[in-house]
Amino acid sequence: MMFRPLLSSLALLLTGCAAGVADTSAYPSLARRPVESADYDTPAATPAPTAPAASPSDDAELARYVGQAAAGATAFDKAYAEAQRLTRAASGAAVSSDPWVAAQAAISALESARNDSVSALAALDTLYTARVSAIADGKMSGSVDAIDAARASALAMVDSQNDRLDALRAMLAPA
Repeated sequence: MMFRPLLSSLALLLTGCAAGVADTSAYPSLARRPVESADYDTPAATPAPTAPAASPSDDAELARYVGQAAAGATAFDKAYAEAQRLTRAASGAAVSSDPWVAAQAAISALESARNDSVSALAALDTLYTARVSAIADGKMSGSVDAIDAARASALAMVDSQNDRLDALRAMLAPA
């Protein structure tokens, strides 16, 4: 009795082995592959990756920031005349008097008017830093001359605005 299950198990086992021998295409060949016989002493020539140049979207972004800085300068110049008039009228006035408060409000409006210039300068600084980093890492090619020129222009605008604001504040300083 015990012999019969053993005999059927042995028959099943031999059937599985015979099926593996008949189908040899499912297993990889043990023959030598071309990569195994390659010459490892000389390095393979790989083409150097070329970094992409600045895209037109980068140029559009630069133009947008330059326009934003110019718009901020125009708004500042427009508001400056009124702030200067009110500050001159309040020069020598007591702190918290009506002319002094009006001049302070005009100076605050002037600060707000130059927001576009300051924001554009910050964005140009960020763009410059990102571009220099990308060029240094080899992720991009080209130069940063256009961004640097735009930054210098925006910085000159913001510095001029700072100087004019400082002059107005100095007129209101208590004696």
